[in-house]
This record gives sequence, structure tokens and C-alpha cells, in this order.
Amino acid sequence: MCKQVLVIGYVWPEPNSSAAGSHMMSLLRFFKSQQWQVEFASPAQTTEHMVDLSQHGISSQHIQLNCTSFDEYIQALQPDIVMFDRFMMEEQFGWRVDKYAPNALKILDTEDLQCLRNARHEAHKAKRALAHEDLHSELAKREIAAILRCDLSLIISSYEMTLLSDIYKVDPALLHHLPFMVELDSLPNMLPTHSERQHFITIGNFRHAPNWDAVLYLQEIWPLIRKQLPKAELHIYGSYPPPKATALNNPKTGFLIKGWAEDALQVMKNARVCLAPLRFGAGIKGKLLEAMITQTPSITTAIGAEGMHCDLPWPGSIATNAQDFADQAVALYTDEQAYVHAQIAAKTILNQIYDKTNLESQLLKRITSIIKNIESHRQGNFVGQMLKHHTMRSTQYMAQWIEAKNVNKIR
Repeated sequence: MCKQVLVIGYVWPEPNSSAAGSHMMSLLRFFKSQQWQVEFASPAQTTEHMVDLSQHGISSQHIQLNCTSFDEYIQALQPDIVMFDRFMMEEQFGWRVDKYAPNALKILDTEDLQCLRNARHEAHKAKRALAHEDLHSELAKREIAAILRCDLSLIISSYEMTLLSDIYKVDPALLHHLPFMVELDSLPNMLPTHSERQHFITIGNFRHAPNWDAVLYLQEIWPLIRKQLPKAELHIYGSYPPPKATALNNPKTGFLIKGWAEDALQVMKNARVCLAPLRFGAGIKGKLLEAMITQTPSITTAIGAEGMHCDLPWPGSIATNAQDFADQAVALYTDEQAYVHAQIAAKTILNQIYDKTNLESQLLKRITSIIKNIESHRQGNFVGQMLKHHTMRSTQYMAQWIEAKNVNKIR
């Protein structure tokens, strides 16, 4: 039976700008592969790097925040499945979906746990370790509440699956582990060898705080690498580089801000080593997956590797401080035997964790099962039903107040 899927996006997908954009496109293609009708709607402004969804057979619609026009829109569409892109979209539109399309399966695509990333960011800025109480922030309460109000939440990291179960006590029946989906049959072949590659690379959207912090940290690490490899260069790619980033470009020291890369895999496969010194963040890291896909060994931190390899050997090294990071990077750059071992480790991880065929099959089975038993599934989530009851009051009235205020402004 053909289903109507509505995806409510926090931003328009930019698969060449961020891991989140790439992951979203994988989900949209998955829905389309089931011969379902898919519409992507967002209140966000369009961007220069957004994908043309119509080329993928996906319709699109601009929607407004705090506006009854959405009520009319969803009543007409009557979707079978509604997927929210991050918890903020569930907060904005979830109560309207409950009211006007109550039978729709509600899925939350978390991308990564915003509350975990934010807690780590705050601890990093304060130059201290993450504390247990950091995980009980106002943001955490909002995000976990959104997870509980949905029928199913897609969790990208195995670490976050454990965190949700152990710390936040979320019922596993509401969670589904879904890493990035990689089409193994389409992996690039005839990749450059160790001797055919040169220089270091890092890549990531400059608007993403962990990526910008990593660039700043590389300013500390790079002189330590350059001291041992005086001819090496560090190529830093990423969309939306601000002036403060381009100002760091320094050909004399080989610290090069390259900006937007139209094809991330192309620039990644020509580099010898990927550097990802992430000091905070959450989820799993697209740059490190792209490194595995192109068999480019990587040096990262424990947070960078978190949730990505399920205790399998890391395809490179995991460093603990700036000097260790530099030493590991130089060793991997110069030791061809260690390099080849890292490439083998990358293949193993891709096959065991990121196989698109297996992941899509598991996701379809989970969605089908919940739809078939939607009433009993929801009855088993009393806390979620209770949160819906209160949200239908508080969020609804707040939205209506904002809408009335906006109407009065226009008048």
C-alpha cells in the first residue's frame, strides 16, 4: 500500500554541506524506495547549497511557524507517516499533527542528541569535565520530552542509545539505532595508494560549533606536525566559512582554508590523512565516515570516534592531547604498513555497521511493525501520552498567542 510521508525539516537538506544533510537524503531516498509519496516541508529559508528535491521525485512545501495555515495543510495532506527533523520541529508542529492527523506514525530523526552536544560545549567553554548534572539541562528536558511524544526516534549513535536508556530511562521500544547508511556496492574503487596521496585534510560545515572549535584546535596542533613534516599542508574544507576562518589561511605555514568542497569524497580520497580533533559534540561524524569510505586513515579524539566503531579497531588513531595528536598523525602519515592496516580496519567497520541494505531492512521492519500495532504501542507509552496531553495545552496556547500577536502587528 502506498503511503504518504511528510518530513518536516529544520533546514533544507544540504548533503554536500553536512553529515545531517547527507543522512536526511538517505532517509528520503529510503522512503521513496518503498514507492511511498514523500513531501518535504520546512519553515527555513532556502539556501545556496540546498539540494533540488524534485530531481529525486520529492515534492516540497514552505510552511510557517505559529500559523493555522499548517492546520489546513496537514488536514488536506493526511499523511500516514510524519517525520520531524530534530526535536525543535516536533515542538513546533507535533501538537498540530496530533490534532489534525492523529493516526499518522510520528518519527523523530534526532540527527544527534542536541542536549548532549550542548552540555559538552558548555563544559568545554568552562574548561572542565562534563558533569552528570549537565545532562539534566532545560534543553535535555525538552528533547527527551519530544522523544517520548513520538512513536519512534531514530538514534544515530550507539553511545546515545545507551545514554537514553541508562540515564534518561527511555523505553527501548521508542528508539531505533540508525547509523549513516552506506551503499557498499557503490564504494569508490581504484583509490590512490599511500604514495599517490599527499597532505592532511579536515572538512566540516563552519557553522557547526564543534567543527569551528576543531579548526581553532588545529592551530595548536598543526605547528607540531609541521615541525616534523615541513613540506606537508593541511587543507581545511567546509561550507559557509566566515571571515574569521578565511583570515586563518596561511600558505607560508601550509594551513590552508579551502572553503566549500563540491565533492567531499573527491578531496578526501586524495589526502593521505584526515584530522578530526573534536573536543565536544555528539552523534557520529560524517567526515570520519567519508574518510572510511575513501580509505583515508584518520586521527581523532574519543568524542570523534564515539558511537562509530562498536569497539572494532579504529582506522587510524585516537589521540588524547595536542602533542599525542601530532605524533600519531606524523606516524600514520609516514608508516605505510600502519596505513594499510588502518584501511583494512575501515573496510571492516563499513561492512559490519554501515551496510545500507541491512539498515534499511531493519528500519522498514520496525516501521511496519509499529504501524500494524499503533494503538497498543501508544498505550505502552503512558508518559508520552501524558506529555502530549500537557503539550496540547501549553504549546498550543503559546503558538496561538504568537499568531494573534503577529496578526495584530500586521494590522
